[in-house]
This record gives sequence, structure tokens and C-alpha cells, in this order.
Amino acid sequence: MQEVSTPTVRKMYKQDLDCAAKVHQEAFPRQRSSYQWLDCNLNAAPRMLSYVVLINHRCVGYIIWSQKSGFRSEVILELEQIAVASNYRGQGIGRQLIVASLPDVKTQLSHQGSVLKHIVITTRSDNHAQRLYKETLGAEVEAVISNLYSADEVFMVARHL
Repeated sequence: MQEVSTPTVRKMYKQDLDCAAKVHQEAFPRQRSSYQWLDCNLNAAPRMLSYVVLINHRCVGYIIWSQKSGFRSEVILELEQIAVASNYRGQGIGRQLIVASLPDVKTQLSHQGSVLKHIVITTRSDNHAQRLYKETLGAEVEAVISNLYSADEVFMVARHL
């Protein structure tokens, strides 16, 4: 585990893709084409909003937020994906990604005349990050979908009325 010194969260840019793709490959080994995946999400703004966390000017994690079901006045936002490099896990980096990026997401929504209604998250039922989503966003498990991707998947909702 490496010592964390002043992490900075900001929007993701093209120059971040190589480093973010390495984080993606490590965090999601069953997924392929990491660079292409992150690039197409980055290019889908403002539907998809991507952020990185930097330590010593190096990307050590990212988060992708996604507007669901069209541009609406009340947005259902999905925490599409979050990943932190393994040697930085357990140090609050994921929490910082969520907490630091969400105000900017809300500002982006405001610029389009929208407000946040709810946040949805899907993740493996054995993913310990469920606790992070509950503590940080107030998300609760609403449903479990058997054998969806690589295992059972939980559907969580954080209600922001």
C-alpha cells in the first residue's frame, strides 16, 4: 500500500486515458479493450461524466456517472463505474472520487436545467464497495439479479428527492 498525498479529483481528459485504462484493466480483468471503453464513455459527454483522481499528477482511479433514460428535468444518475489502483485501495480514494465529483455532476445537470432525483448502482453481490455506496450516498439494495454478469448482481438506489 502506498502513502496517499493530497489526492486531486478533476474531470477526465484524453491525456488521462492511458493511465486510467491501466487502472481499468487491473480492476476489471474480465473486461476487454479498456482504453476503448473509457474513450467512448469520455466522448459520450454530457450523458456520461468521467472524472479521475490524481496523486502526484498520476491517475490512480476514475469514476463514470451516467444519465439514464434521456435528458430529463429530474435525472436518474447511475454510478456507472468506479475503480482505484490496487496499491491505493482502502485509503478513502473511492469515497473521495464520489464526494468530490458529485457536486460538479450536479452543476452540470443544473446547466442543462435538471436536478438529481436518484442515483442507481449495480455491483456484484459480493463486492465490499456496497458499504461505500451506502455510507457515502445512502444507497440501499433494492433487488438482486441472479447470475447477471459474472455472479449475482445487486441493484442499489440512493433516493435524493
